Amino acid sequence: MTRDDIDDNGLATESGRHHEDGARGGGALLREIAIILVSALVLSWLIKTFLIQAFFIPSESMEDTLQVDDRVMVSRLVPGVFDVHRGDIVVFTDPGGWLPAQRSDPQTPIGSVLTWIGLRPQDTGDHLIKRTIGVAGDHVECCDAEGRVSVNGEPLDEPYLKPGSIPSEVEFDVTVPADSLFVMGDNRQHSGDSRYHLGDPGGGFVPLDDVTGSAFIRVWPFDRFAVLHNPGDVFADVPEP
Repeated sequence: MTRDDIDDNGLATESGRHHEDGARGGGALLREIAIILVSALVLSWLIKTFLIQAFFIPSESMEDTLQVDDRVMVSRLVPGVFDVHRGDIVVFTDPGGWLPAQRSDPQTPIGSVLTWIGLRPQDTGDHLIKRTIGVAGDHVECCDAEGRVSVNGEPLDEPYLKPGSIPSEVEFDVTVPADSLFVMGDNRQHSGDSRYHLGDPGGGFVPLDDVTGSAFIRVWPFDRFAVLHNPGDVFADVPEP
């Protein structure tokens, strides 16, 4: 610093202050960027944890409603703030023995971090996605004289089934216990759902505590973007248990 940069009281004059202000300004900018990034990551994590989470579809069990590699958004407000209803498409963790033990997460460490904070769709390695057919107390059975699934004695006409599928090739007659769901895939002949775990611990039912949320929109690929409406008309005549 030259003498021109020092005033009579020994303080830095304008040219010296410009240099110091520039240094401080650069540091402040970096701090602001860091705060914005951290805030965005925290907000993303909070949204993923409490509101909405993305998942991708790894199998054909929900075709044609959901196809392999589709991305869906799942509301974490279900169950909890909102109830699960018959017809809802739910994502849930493996109740035990539904998925092969050798399944593994192919993600890289960076990918795992991005998934954890909600910036990348969740790998469904320990999750399944199916349609809710029966809720607590419902009597669900198959098949009637026309091969249909019935809930509380009311046969269902299921328009969401994959073309060519039949309601079930497996006969069953169950009552859904409290705080549980009976679920089935839309591609019935290619879905390892509640029907195939009736003899397992838990009886093939999905505890509500295992439900991650309800899928409400298909976001990818763009040409398949759609809201996943609950087919309420299918269950409209089903009496309460």
